[in-house]
Amino acid sequence: METNKKQLRHIAIAGNIGAGKTTLTTQLGQHFGWHIFYEDVDHNPYLDDFYEDMKRWSFNLQIYFLNSRFAQVKQIQQGDRTVIQDRTIYEDANIFAPNLYEMGLMTPRDFENYTTLFKSISSLLDPPDLLIYLRASIPTLLQQIRRRGRNFESNIRPDYLENLNNYYETWINNYEAGKLLILDIDNLNYADNPADLQKVIELVAAELSDFHR
Repeated sequence: METNKKQLRHIAIAGNIGAGKTTLTTQLGQHFGWHIFYEDVDHNPYLDDFYEDMKRWSFNLQIYFLNSRFAQVKQIQQGDRTVIQDRTIYEDANIFAPNLYEMGLMTPRDFENYTTLFKSISSLLDPPDLLIYLRASIPTLLQQIRRRGRNFESNIRPDYLENLNNYYETWINNYEAGKLLILDIDNLNYADNPADLQKVIELVAAELSDFHR
């Protein structure tokens, strides 16, 4: 007799800039037949300005991402299909905004305002059924950032990525909201190696064995 299973609704991929989130989101979405929600990079009106002047545009950028991802998660929760999401709303609040504040690139007033807004919004949301975290070293991140060649990312500094990695590790080490799968990207090349992609697919499938898919 089959045990009761939850309906699988939401898989999310988290990781630093250049970790390979969009590539894996696409691959898993296509393999499992999940609907894909990408991070809105191409149409983001603040990214170019942010990388030119982080202090001036940090708050604007974080509010844009917060609103965009809130809309995505509400759509996921109200829908009837399984969705895989490129980056989560929790990364904005636990990694990017605190890092900008620590670096002096977001004022205390803006950081407090942002944090209060996030707490109000997050209280309305359910966490993902599975969070996939892509762990990568700074050399790997820099290599993959150069490889994709986005102009607005050309000025990203290694110390900025290192700070983000530290925040990611703190967040992941304390994550208890749901299922968590950590992938070591330094030793996985799912973008080019079919065997590595198959390994990832098998790991994901094992984590989701107690869900209806």
